[in-house]
Amino acid sequence: MSNNNVINQRDLGFSPIVENCQKISVDELVRKATKNLKKRLVEAQIEALEANVKLTTSRTMFGGERLWFACPLCAKRSGILYQHPIGGTIGCRNCLSLIYKKQRYKGMVEVI
Repeated sequence: MSNNNVINQRDLGFSPIVENCQKISVDELVRKATKNLKKRLVEAQIEALEANVKLTTSRTMFGGERLWFACPLCAKRSGILYQHPIGGTIGCRNCLSLIYKKQRYKGMVEVI
């Protein structure tokens, strides 16, 4: 059974040590790639729902960045864009005056 913490009696200080080496971790590589990808996405025009949509970012509490769509109608940040079922206009839920099904039937008794 070998112990890695024991100094070899023949080691005269010529063996390289980890602390003197350059290193890269997989996590660091992924973090850099993600940052570059986000930057390119924000700079590009994205085609979503057959329309050109811009992306924007916001800062998170811990120094990261979150991606958002910029609503084509009001330019506010939105996580989801919708295509209006009648007019075909693309925008955020507020701009298109969309409501959830539960909001429409709020207070009504459902028939089972």
